Amino acid sequence: MLDKNFDVQSIAIQANPAKVFDFIAEPTNVPKWAKGFSEVNGQTALMETPQGKMKIGMQMQVNKALGTIDTIMTMPDGSIGKAFSRVTENDGGQAAIFSFVLMAPPVPLEELEGTLEQQKVQLAEELQILKGILENNN
Repeated sequence: MLDKNFDVQSIAIQANPAKVFDFIAEPTNVPKWAKGFSEVNGQTALMETPQGKMKIGMQMQVNKALGTIDTIMTMPDGSIGKAFSRVTENDGGQAAIFSFVLMAPPVPLEELEGTLEQQKVQLAEELQILKGILENNN
C-alpha cells in the first residue's frame, strides 16, 4: 500500500460562500471547471480518460448546512471512486475557502502512484479555473 493515497488542496475564493457552494454543488457546473468531466447530469457523467470518454455513475451528496459536497463515482467495472469537498466561510462571510480531498482512483496498484500524481496537478489547475469563474461572476 502507498504511504499516501490521497491529496488535500484548497483555494481562497473572493466570492460569497453561499454562491460558491451553490455553484459547486450543482452537478451540471462540474464540466465548467473540472477538466476530467463532460456532459454531467444528476446521475451520470462522461469522464475524460487517457483511453477516451467513459460513462460513469455520478452522485453528489450535498449538505449545505455543513458546507460539504461529496462525489461518489461508480466506474463501469463497479469500482467506486470518491472525492470529498467543503466550502468554508472566510473573512467574516465575505469570501470562501474551497477544500478538496482527492482520493486515489480505483485503478490497479501499479498504476496508482502515477495516476494520483497526475490528478494532483490537474486538480490544482481546476481549482484556479473554479476561482476565476466565481470571482469574475460576482
